[in-house]
Amino acid sequence: MHIEVHRLSKVYPGNRGLLSTSFSVDQGELIAIVGHNGAGKSTLLKLLASWLVPDSGQVTVQGIELQDRLALVRKIGFVPETPNLHDGFSVNYNLALFARLFGAPASRIEDTLQEFKLLPFRRSAVRTLSKGLKQRVSIGRSLIADPPVLLLDEPTSSLDFETTKDIYHLIHRIHALGKTILFTSHRPEEIKSLATRILVLHEGTVVFDGAPDAYFQSSFYQTLYI
Repeated sequence: MHIEVHRLSKVYPGNRGLLSTSFSVDQGELIAIVGHNGAGKSTLLKLLASWLVPDSGQVTVQGIELQDRLALVRKIGFVPETPNLHDGFSVNYNLALFARLFGAPASRIEDTLQEFKLLPFRRSAVRTLSKGLKQRVSIGRSLIADPPVLLLDEPTSSLDFETTKDIYHLIHRIHALGKTILFTSHRPEEIKSLATRILVLHEGTVVFDGAPDAYFQSSFYQTLYI
């Protein structure tokens, strides 16, 4: 298995949080993680990305355990719902900083600017960019070291229709390169457009794991959206 998650647990004050979650992921899957607000979707991604430390449980990515954070962060790219870019600096600086952090060659900066159609904005301060361009920078930066796994938290949140379509196309293109992608979403049309598999979280536990067709015919979909 590409990713193994076994009884991963994170508890917040008041006993709220991600509780006893287990699942596995094969290489090249494109998985939507859905559920009500507070179900643990963002917490799960942050745990997998080593942004949060679990209270218990085990995660391995290509055989590397969650505790080996230095090695793991080179295997996983994470794009949070709110871009954590350095707004006062240029697009080029944001990419170059991550390239240096992960020991990626300078050529990766040029490749990323080209691949994500950011060349005209390379010297632009991030704060001057549209939300869609910021998301492209965020995704490009997360892939600067060419990790095999990409995590996206609500990748089209607050984006307009046309920009959302552009992000869908970008995700499909990244997936076609062989990347394993997990993303959270509350949009049925996004799940239909992107996912090859769906995990439903309820109170931090996986209660459904299956194909999109089965999900959209299930009571879980009806409970969430109907």
